[in-house]
Amino acid sequence: MSAAFSPSPTSSSCLRSTEPPSGSLFPGSSVLEQPLSGTPALRILIADDSDSDRLILKKLLSREGHEVLEARDGLQAVERFREARPQLVLLDVMMPRLDGMEAAREIKALAGETLVPVIFLTSLSDADALAQCLESGGDDFLSKPYNRVIIRAKINAFNRMRMMHQTLSEQRDLIHEHNRTLLEEQNVAKRVFDNVAHTGCLDAPNIRYHASPLSIFNGDVLFACPRPAGGMQILIGDFTGHGLPAAIGAMPVAEIFYGMTSKGFGCEDVLREINQKLKRILPTGMFCCAALIQADFHHNQLRVWNGGLPDGFLVRRNGKRIALPSTHLPLGVLEPAQFSSAVDVIQTEPGDILLMMTDGVLEAENAAGEFYGERRLLKSLERVATGLHPFDAVMAGAIGFIESGPEQDDLTLLSLEMVGGAQLADVAGHQLQSALQGPENWRCEYVISDHTLAHFSPLPLLLHICMEVPGLRRRSGEVYTLLSELYTNALEHGVLALPSDWKNSPEGFGRYYAEKERRLNDVSGHRIRFTLEHRQTGFGGELRVSCEDTGPGFDFRRYLAGDERKPRYAGRGLTLLRQLSHSLTFHKQGNHVEIVYHWRFSEGSGELPRG
Repeated sequence: MSAAFSPSPTSSSCLRSTEPPSGSLFPGSSVLEQPLSGTPALRILIADDSDSDRLILKKLLSREGHEVLEARDGLQAVERFREARPQLVLLDVMMPRLDGMEAAREIKALAGETLVPVIFLTSLSDADALAQCLESGGDDFLSKPYNRVIIRAKINAFNRMRMMHQTLSEQRDLIHEHNRTLLEEQNVAKRVFDNVAHTGCLDAPNIRYHASPLSIFNGDVLFACPRPAGGMQILIGDFTGHGLPAAIGAMPVAEIFYGMTSKGFGCEDVLREINQKLKRILPTGMFCCAALIQADFHHNQLRVWNGGLPDGFLVRRNGKRIALPSTHLPLGVLEPAQFSSAVDVIQTEPGDILLMMTDGVLEAENAAGEFYGERRLLKSLERVATGLHPFDAVMAGAIGFIESGPEQDDLTLLSLEMVGGAQLADVAGHQLQSALQGPENWRCEYVISDHTLAHFSPLPLLLHICMEVPGLRRRSGEVYTLLSELYTNALEHGVLALPSDWKNSPEGFGRYYAEKERRLNDVSGHRIRFTLEHRQTGFGGELRVSCEDTGPGFDFRRYLAGDERKPRYAGRGLTLLRQLSHSLTFHKQGNHVEIVYHWRFSEGSGELPRG
């Protein structure tokens, strides 16, 4: 290495004089005598094997207010950097033991993600040599002889870059931490939601569905719950928006849906309650497009309400399709007084399949930005004629269409097959049971009268009272059936005096329900009284239910004698009552019926005899 003031043009240390060069901004004064100003104080490492060059730079930078560290070669420079972590490094290119380029590589590795500008001190002019300096980790050059104005400008520029990089790194880390916290909150929210909005009976053998793993966070919901009277109710919905707001809106829907369905409320009551709740809690512009389906497998009947979802389809066994379009506004839009819970009632046959979906199916997008759409959906359903299940036909069509497209996160599809009630005997076991112990011995009386008979069903309330007994909770289906048959017989055959034999033909069935609606307008002065009494026994318990109406009654003796040819107050319902109950007794003119229902403790259910 040549001396610091050598005139050699190839020297790596090229300060020729302490006098400012020609054209200096400070003529007549020494570089070392004129202090620099306005530069933020930094810790700067100078690595140069020339003592005089290090002294010149150290004095110049110290006058600026910087803390200066020195190193005589590349190896010492790496050690000083490891110890003191300077914020900027000035490296001579040619040094013993470890040259500037190797030192730059090691310093950059030690710095990691922290930006530490490395400026090479050189008088090199060869383009390849300069490129190697940059490739080794250098950020800029400081040519010899030094110009203090250039030094100040470059230090200021690199410090601004360093501070900007530090700010961006801190913001990146902050965003990363916020994102981690958000993901943790979403996972907690999802665990809570899964406990509230469980899958219910979606694993029933006649149900098939596809839903995104995090569907709740893109707004889609899918619930299914067995009904105490048999059959099930299903809710498929799509909230506006994504993320936690959709989950917050979906949780009360799940609570209402499962709570009311398990207590025996019909779809109309559930819909009114959900709409009222959402209208009250959701902000303007947020709502839930939804469809609620009530399936009665004993009577092969579907009740469907569609508010804002794409058309559903009932695919008959022969391949014919019945479209089920949206005829209502979404849930949470209308005030309760304006909301309509009217449903479409559809008679079905075993083997018919109902298909419902959210708009994510129709809006599934391929790589070209095209939507799957209704036309392609209908074309996919044409494959049902070849023996393909409707669910498989639509899924294959949609997945094949979007195979090379963007990821889809809100595709929800459901199919429900109408089957015999006996095939779903275990579905009722999906209902969650209350942990309350409840009373053992009690008696209550409930009377419903006048025009309340026309628009209110006491069955959910009566069932709820009975379900307070732990031993009856696992027998909700049988208890509901007993209460339902007693109330139906009391209302329709007692108060309204409708003959049951009208329902022996399709025409008579229609006439029966039309006359029922007409007669319900004139029930003033009538009442139905329920008396429920329960007592604990050694084997389990005994529920005694008495139902009395103000109708004229019927000749129950003919029924008890076995003559069931034309009973006014008898039919399959009374036969069912006799099969389920321990005893069935008629009083007065047959308009007072009493049943006794026995239940036993079951092993593994947590029900233990008391006393």
